[in-house]
Amino acid sequence: MLLPHPRVMHAVVGGLVAVGLLLAAAPARAQVDIAGEWSPRVHEDQPHRAPGAELGDYTGLPINAAVRQKANHWDASILSLPEQMAKPHSAQYFMRGPGPNMRVTKVMNHATQSLLAFTVEGVFGRDDRVIWMDGRPHPSENAEYTWDGFSTGKFEGNHLTITTTHMKYGVIQRNGVASSTHGVMTEHFIRHGDYLELVTIIDDPDYLEEPFIRTSHWVRSSNLIPDQRFLFEVVDEIADRPRGKVPHYPFGTVPDGFAKKFGIPLEAAMGGKVTIYPEYEQRLRQLVAAAQASGQTAAPAAAPARQGGR
Repeated sequence: MLLPHPRVMHAVVGGLVAVGLLLAAAPARAQVDIAGEWSPRVHEDQPHRAPGAELGDYTGLPINAAVRQKANHWDASILSLPEQMAKPHSAQYFMRGPGPNMRVTKVMNHATQSLLAFTVEGVFGRDDRVIWMDGRPHPSENAEYTWDGFSTGKFEGNHLTITTTHMKYGVIQRNGVASSTHGVMTEHFIRHGDYLELVTIIDDPDYLEEPFIRTSHWVRSSNLIPDQRFLFEVVDEIADRPRGKVPHYPFGTVPDGFAKKFGIPLEAAMGGKVTIYPEYEQRLRQLVAAAQASGQTAAPAAAPARQGGR
């Protein structure tokens, strides 16, 4: 039997090694594995995620006039009503709420050993998530809407993309800024070693002028204790409240305390898509100059009339 020349053998072996290295470096599903226990990192927006945003703080939110009006009338005391006490955070918000410490588990098909789903446990109210990975379609628009919605996922390169529909009416920020049942949420989980990043994009034709985008971060942990509040106790917090009273601010209220506290023009604090772009800086300078010229610390008095015009 004749053997190839040693140089030929060397070239063949080298080529096989190179191919092997390329295959090893190529994106693989295992490299996007988000299973494990994860501890949140909320330093980038702690005031909004832990204590919660202040009333009238809609900065950075591409909201429209309808939801701005709703948020202006929202009173945190509404959470003391019995029917409000036991509500978990909705899917639009619970990945950005206080925490969450979360445990992500893979659910395997025992017959085929293929990935069936991820479960996410630990969100506030323990309305934990299921992310279906088996290619099943989303249900009819007439199907039930739930706190966690209906989520399907697929691997795309180095990240996991999740689409969620059928979400109950909820919030994107805990100061009355709501999200409707017509919203669709797209999420991208991107893993960097022991760090996990989530990019959340919400499209809501009812309340948003354009997509709402935020990022959240976790670090891999061990011996993690997810939120254990499986059950909420409903109690009578305010004994002398008149029957049927629903806490709210009167129609026409414009919460300007946040703007005055930080010397922000009221128009800017009221949000809207134009306020989130760099080009708005020129308008902001004009508002500040006008306020200073009139001896005010916030926006001119005419600013409230402008809300809803965007």
